[in-house]
Order: sequence, then C-alpha cells, then structure tokens
Amino acid sequence: MSGGLLVAGTTSDAGKSVVTAGICRWLVRRGVKVAPFKAQNMSLNSFVTREGAEIGRAQAMQAQAARVEPTALMNPVLLKPGSDRSSQVVLMGKPVGEMSARGYHGGRQEALLGTVTDCLEQLRSTYDAVICEGAGSPAEINLRRTDIVNMGIARAARFPVLVVGDIDRGGVFASFFGTTALLSAEDQSLVAGYLVNKFRGDVSLLEPGLDMLYGLTGRRTYGVLPYAHGLGIDEEDGLRVSLRGAVRESVVAPPHGEDVLRVAVCAVPLMSNFTDVDALAAEPGVVVRFVDRAEELADADLVIVPGTRGTVKALAWLRERGLADALVRRAAEGRPVLGICGGFQVLGERIEDEVESRAGVVDGLGVLPVRIRFDRDKTLARPVGSALGEPVEGYEIHHGVADVRGGEPFLDGCRVGAVWGTHWHGSLESDAFRRRFLVEVARAAGRRFVPAPDTSFGVLREEQLDRLGDLVEEHADTDALWGLIEGSAPAGLPFVPPGAPSVPGDVGAGAPESRGAAADPAPQSPEGLEIAGSAGSRGQGLEHAAPAEATPQELDATGHVEAEQHVDQEAL
Repeated sequence: MSGGLLVAGTTSDAGKSVVTAGICRWLVRRGVKVAPFKAQNMSLNSFVTREGAEIGRAQAMQAQAARVEPTALMNPVLLKPGSDRSSQVVLMGKPVGEMSARGYHGGRQEALLGTVTDCLEQLRSTYDAVICEGAGSPAEINLRRTDIVNMGIARAARFPVLVVGDIDRGGVFASFFGTTALLSAEDQSLVAGYLVNKFRGDVSLLEPGLDMLYGLTGRRTYGVLPYAHGLGIDEEDGLRVSLRGAVRESVVAPPHGEDVLRVAVCAVPLMSNFTDVDALAAEPGVVVRFVDRAEELADADLVIVPGTRGTVKALAWLRERGLADALVRRAAEGRPVLGICGGFQVLGERIEDEVESRAGVVDGLGVLPVRIRFDRDKTLARPVGSALGEPVEGYEIHHGVADVRGGEPFLDGCRVGAVWGTHWHGSLESDAFRRRFLVEVARAAGRRFVPAPDTSFGVLREEQLDRLGDLVEEHADTDALWGLIEGSAPAGLPFVPPGAPSVPGDVGAGAPESRGAAADPAPQSPEGLEIAGSAGSRGQGLEHAAPAEATPQELDATGHVEAEQHVDQEAL
C-alpha cells in the first residue's frame, strides 16, 4: 500500500489544484512514482483520456505534472453544471444522466463512496504515493454526512490532511482556525497542518501569526508559497473569469511582427473548456480577453465563441446582448470568427435539441452551413487529423451531431470565408497548426502580425509545471511533507473547540464519537432552521453549480429541480 496526502482548502479556489500539481511535480523529480486523485470534481473544464473517459482538466494537468497518463481512476466522479441546481453526473468517465442537488445529496453521493475508494485503492496499489485534492472546504458541516471528497475520503483512507489558504484574499488565519474548529474531533485528528498560498512580501512579518496559529491549534504551517504571476495552469472552473474585460494571462514578450493580434472570447453562460484559448495567450503579441458586450467585438481581430454546456442558453444570451448580430455582421464583412464545440453549434443554421435544453428546433446564427442534432449518447474522442496543411490533435466532448452541408472541411467541421467551426477542443495546442491559423487570421484582419516561429505550448506547459514544483521545493518544508505522505498525521494533535458533532452515518466514520457537542443529525442554522440539502458549496455539491437559472423543464411545482428520472440508476 502506498502513502498519500489530502490537499484540502479553506475555500474554493484557494489553490488546491495547483498545490496538488506542485507536490506531484516535486515528488516525481525526486524519483517517486506518484498519481493525483480527486474523488469528485465539479467543473465545466474537462478532458478526454486515451481510453475515452471524461475527467476534470485539473486532474489531467496534475497527471502531466506527475508525468503519468491520466485515467478515469484519477477522477471517478465529475459533475458538469447545467443550471444552478442540477448537473450532469459523469461516472468513471461516462455520463449517467442529470441529477438535482436534492437527489445527489439525498443518498446518491454517499452510494458512490465504494466506487471512489476502489479507484483510490487501485492507484495506491500501483503508485508510491497518491496526492488527493479536496473540493470546496472540508468544513461544510451541512454536507459532511455524505462527503466523499474531503474528510470522508481522508477518513476512509486514513490520509493526513494539509489545508491550503489563499492569503491574497485576506483572513487566512481566521480561515485556518475556523476550518479546523468546525470539524469533529475524529476529522480534526487527520488535519496535520496548513500551507499558506499566494503570499506577497516579507515572510518574517507573517511568522508571528504562524506562531500564534500553532499555539491556538497545535498544528504547524508546512510552507508559505509566494504569489506567482503568469502560471496559466488549467483551472477547475470559470469562477475567476470575469464576465467583462478579464484578460487571459499572456506571456510577457513583444510581438514578433509589427502588430499585436486582439482576440475576444464571448463569455457565454456555462462556458466550458475556456482553456482552449490558453495556447493563443501563450503566443507573443496575442492579447486574449473575455467579453460580454457587442461593442467589445469592434476592435477584435478574432472573435471566439467557446464551448458551453448550454448551447441553446448561450444562443439566447448572445441574442439578448446584441452579440449575435455583431457576429453575423463580422461574418458578412469577412472578419475572423472561430466557433469551438457549443460555439460551432451556435454558428450553424439550426439546432434540434431534445436532450440538453429540450427546447426542440431553434434557429442558429446561420453563418455556417451546418445543422445540429443533439444525441443522448455523448461523443468522447481524441481525434487526430490535419488542417491548413498542418497536423492537428484534439479531443471531443459533445452531444451535438453535426450535419455539415457545405463550406470547406475544417477539423470535422467547416469553414466559410473567415468563419471556422469545429467540435475539436485543444486543436490550438498543436504548434504548427496554431501558427498557420494565426497567419490566416492576421491576413483576414489586415494586421501585420507574425507568429513567433519557436513557440511550443507543450514546452511552456512543462516549464509552468516545473515552476509549481519549484515553489513547493523552495518554500515548503519538504522533509516534513514527505513524512506526512509516507506516514500519517502527527499523533496527539489537540482538539480545537467547539468542533462539529459526529453525525451517525458520516461517510468515512468509524472512530469514536466527537469530544465536541452531542450528536445531532440535523445541524441548525443560526435562525434555528434545518439546513437543507440544497445549501452548501459549489465545490462539493450541485447547489451552487453555475451562475445560471434552471430551465422551466427542470423545475417542479415547488420550484426545485427534479431530474432524477434521467439518471441511469443501475450505473449509480
């Protein structure tokens, strides 16, 4: 049996994904055979493994950091939001249907514990170490009974827990203390200590606070990682992408030619795999920004309509904001537009959707001669081909089936003038193709932009992963970290009151009851009301899935989403 560690966080986006990747890269550089693992992920950024399984992109990135091939074992449960109350459940890389938050937390999540622990044990039998990533916060006391990704998996595997806090947000000491104090005694016994992330300034000024934190909790801080600019590592979701004016991190290098190239990405609802534009942002002289207003397309040399989990919803959003008319005008004027996956579908003539939105037949923007029919079976593939005279690799994740009725062939999609459309994600990571595509865009846009001849996205990504490994190696107590991974949480860690009650039936439970408050199977809110299963963190559950509203077809008479009838019960 191998060693392991659970990297938890005080909040969503505290840095769990990048810290996990950094630890994986540090370990593999010292000769340790290591694998990442996340029992349950909620993300619209996903990836297709070589065996055709869909997993979170963050886990695929962590596998690359560990220099191993990603598999479904590394992310057995993936939740893909379709509204703010329901998600598609992907189990072992295959979709098994839509489910509401109430249905998932009402027993389905807990039923998956055996699946996720089996996957973890398979990894532990193959690798020297498994570095697990948690979700949201481990202190979501309303969800603890069914938690399979934070303390539930830590208790089941007896893994020590390292809690990461983002000090750039402020309040990191209160977050560390509060996270610990809201756990039951049994869960607290596995919390080994803390890791400060994104620190700016003189570490000596932080040390008195770390000493006081140790005095309050009896737990040490295993490192202080400095704020690192320009990492551009795959993110779990789009929460950090503003709907207006956000700029995707670009390399700090002058343009190779005389002009820069401006790329505007339409920030459509339920945007998925926005990491497709990372390879463009890696090109010197290419500026990538996310936009949500028609006037922001005016000075763009290329407009990208990205993937989305809600094609019909995205189409309506584009029309409401005037972006649809702007895209049609661009196409008529011969100005470059690229549609990827859901964005490709939007650009077509017609969409027939009885699966995703169940809206029936909807007119598309009509700038590409394509008709889309949504199929219940999801296409998951890793295609290889060529376009613009260059080799291309990509991956496909979609329910829409394209009937291409004209135009020039383009990556199983088509091209008409300066408008391109494809279901392939990741195609721009193919260096020669990306350069050739940018030449075409610059010519159509009238820009004297020249792509750098030697930009390698793969090499840049490896350099970024090495930077993460360097951060861990240079700013964490790696000997102490290895002691945790190889062994367990330190013995005799003190209980931090008040603690949460041990609820009968907690996932991963089995230790004696908490020394905190008496057991109470229905935790109370400050107003004395029962905390319902529809409250909690975006990280763990379905309830804060995305900034979107449920469609009328998803709502029952009480206003709750009830979509369990669409779930493959046998698969769960």
